[in-house]
Parts: sequence; structure tokens; C-alpha cells
Amino acid sequence: MPLEQKIADRLKRTADGLVPAVVQQHGTGEVLMLAWMDDEALHRTLTTGRATYWSRSRRSYWVKGETSGHVQHVRHVALDCDGDTILLQVDQVGAACHTGDRTCFDADVLRVQEPQ
Repeated sequence: MPLEQKIADRLKRTADGLVPAVVQQHGTGEVLMLAWMDDEALHRTLTTGRATYWSRSRRSYWVKGETSGHVQHVRHVALDCDGDTILLQVDQVGAACHTGDRTCFDADVLRVQEPQ
């Protein structure tokens, strides 16, 4: 069974048929990672409650935590106003980043200068 047509019609995809998915910790709003979804990945996520993404490097679907045990239990999914970004709110078990960090944004925090 494919993604509901009314949802598919709202999505604005890249030339590769993908939509970026911003992943947040449910309850705190902490940004955990950015991943990519196509219609099938979104359908699988909505119907299983497990975050499923499209790996651009492996060119295959992956369920977050399937091999690492660092699963994402999906609590909320929304499209932004333009339909070109998906927001997932999840309960993250373990590290969200493949490096073992809590989030994919822990390693390279950039310094912002104070306004003059």
C-alpha cells in the first residue's frame, strides 16, 4: 500500500525524489539529525512507528537502530508549510549520530560573533 495520495501530493521532492527530514527529540525539541526520505520511507515510518530513511550512500532503506540498537520511536510527523521538509519528533534510544554522539550536531559547534 503506497503513501496516501493527499500526503504525496503535498511533498516537494529533490530531483532524486527525496525530501529532507529534520529529526527532533520528542518533548525537548533537541535537534538530533537530518536524514532523507522518499514516499516509501515516509509510508513505512507512518505505518510502523519506526523511523525509516533512504540512505543516499547505500542507495537503500534503513530503519534507524536496526543494526546499532539506537532506535527512534516516532511520536509525531509533520510537513512544513511548503511541503519540502518533514519534521519527525521521536523518542531516541541511545546515540542519534553514526559517530556515537547524542546528536549529529555535537561535533562542530561554530562560534558566532556578538553583533557590533
